[in-house]
Amino acid sequence: MHLLSYRTGGSDTPRLGARTGERVADLAALAAAAGAALPGDLAALIRAGEPALATARALLAAAPADAWLPLTAVTLCAPLRPGKIVGVGLNYVEHVEESHRSLDTERELPDRPVLFGKPATAVTGPGGPILHNADLTKQLDWECELAVVIGRTARRVTEADALRHVFGYSIVNDVSARDQRRSGQWFFSKGQDSYCPFGPVVVTADEIPDPQNLGLSLKVNGVTKQDSNTRHMLFGVARLIADISSGMTLEPGDVIATGSPSGVGAGLVPPQFLQPGDLVEATVERIGTLANPVVDARGHQAGYEADYGADYGAGHDARGHDALAHGLRPDDEGAGA
Repeated sequence: MHLLSYRTGGSDTPRLGARTGERVADLAALAAAAGAALPGDLAALIRAGEPALATARALLAAAPADAWLPLTAVTLCAPLRPGKIVGVGLNYVEHVEESHRSLDTERELPDRPVLFGKPATAVTGPGGPILHNADLTKQLDWECELAVVIGRTARRVTEADALRHVFGYSIVNDVSARDQRRSGQWFFSKGQDSYCPFGPVVVTADEIPDPQNLGLSLKVNGVTKQDSNTRHMLFGVARLIADISSGMTLEPGDVIATGSPSGVGAGLVPPQFLQPGDLVEATVERIGTLANPVVDARGHQAGYEADYGADYGAGHDARGHDALAHGLRPDDEGAGA
């Protein structure tokens, strides 16, 4: 299933839905009509475990034609507000080389995963603006990453058992202010508001049995900057879960951003960085495309909070960027069911 959170009309409350092609079904409405019990949001569905997921599958299989909305009629939100976001640095060989050359990181390949955190307040959804604050950064950069959504509590799990703890997969753009790394630490560089675009859907793990064979790419203003495959990870998803859970409990709804391939702006010659007016599109095979515009934070923040709410992590939308918020790429605007 392709699960998502969305709003319709003037509603401020995200609803749990499922996407098939260019259509969205309201899972809560289907459950109510069938007299079935189903959590009303994706985080709660994940915590409810396999019985709730089985109910959702059965409801979708029996959904009548009039239960589906065209994708153009809804506004997508971030799928959920993660409990924690664990970032992984330097997890692709070519990215290690470009980071050493341009960002003064170690030349040698890491012998264990390089981990950092991003706060949940950094999350924004499909079409949500990436806030560019020129008072804080002149080097705002992109990183397309496969996101792993944890489905079962993982504590000291083995690599062989690790994938059993995955609920599904999504996309994270690990936005980074390169000039805000402090004494080698990345938290402020990567943790500012809007620096974790997330979505557009969570694809359940049964539809992606091998997360180590997915193409991933990123475009800025239609120009391809990154183009790789998850097979080139230094540490695959199972190894990452085993390593992280060796000392840190992973809980349902936590997200692992598994690292970026080469092609980040800092590594280009000459370096290129995001500016207000840019459009960033991160794509992962079998999941979709996560598109976000870059806006000037200094002139946008007051209106941003008025339109979307100061707490925009779990259900943030982008009513000012309709095609993107509907989950459509710019050249798809107007596409229907």
